[in-house]
Amino acid sequence: MRKVRNFDLFSSHAWYVPGVSGLFALFGFFILGALLSGIVMAIMMIFMTQQEIADYGMIVMYPVQFLPAMMYAAGKSRRNALFDPGYSLSSNHFGKLGVAGAVLLTVLFTYSTMVAADLPNYLNAKLTESIPWLKKLYDMVMETMKSMTGGPLWSSFLVTALMAPFFEEWLCRGMVLRGLLAGKRMKPVWAIVVSALFFALIHMNPWQALNAFILGLLMGWIYYRTGNLWLTMLIHFVNNGTAVIMGHIDSLKDYEYWIDMLGHTWYYVAFAVALAIIIGCMVLVKRIPVENPWGNIDKVDNPS
Repeated sequence: MRKVRNFDLFSSHAWYVPGVSGLFALFGFFILGALLSGIVMAIMMIFMTQQEIADYGMIVMYPVQFLPAMMYAAGKSRRNALFDPGYSLSSNHFGKLGVAGAVLLTVLFTYSTMVAADLPNYLNAKLTESIPWLKKLYDMVMETMKSMTGGPLWSSFLVTALMAPFFEEWLCRGMVLRGLLAGKRMKPVWAIVVSALFFALIHMNPWQALNAFILGLLMGWIYYRTGNLWLTMLIHFVNNGTAVIMGHIDSLKDYEYWIDMLGHTWYYVAFAVALAIIIGCMVLVKRIPVENPWGNIDKVDNPS
């Protein structure tokens, strides 16, 4: 029997194909990880200064959230590898786009989505401001988030732009969506919707949920067409990394939304252009032939 390395998240979890019950199990282990992460923070507060916690706290806490789910998935995969087929977490189906074309298209697609998704987020914020008790809750949540991610640029970038895309894409696309697709538990469109809802839910922030759901739908569709987890990680990286960098530029700190920065007229022009680019990108991605009923996710042989 060939040993599969536990730290290789792309191969050691290929034989765990979670269904709906597995989705709840993964979410439960994620919640357990969040509780463990809170315990780690409490311990750090005893032995570290406030500045040290701001600099290093999330670097330690963030991966802890995913460890129980990863250990659970690895154990299930090892047991299933003897009898059940495996499905690769990341495949390479780019059609005529090729790798370079897929990467360039993905970056363009991501920036256009960031501009277009700003409008529903802006309207959601205005609705929040009109309801006093909701505004108080929003301010409290935002203050908590700032205290947790208010470290220096290098720390925020490491956690938000590198760790988050890796761990969250492993969980939401690599495990949840791949499992629902390859296990044929539901039609692909519903599998993508469910995985996007899961993605929104793990953010545990109602004001991030809308943006996360929209981005989750788009990343899920691209994963279905290409089977490539690195592309969805790239989308996640570009989205989060741009937000982190812009948040650390003094001249942009007062602007929370693109519409504030550009003004209403120019923003609506940018919105129309972004929407046209998104549609064009989706047309090109749709030309990638889907080879299997579960999408372009490759089967893998049992380890031997």
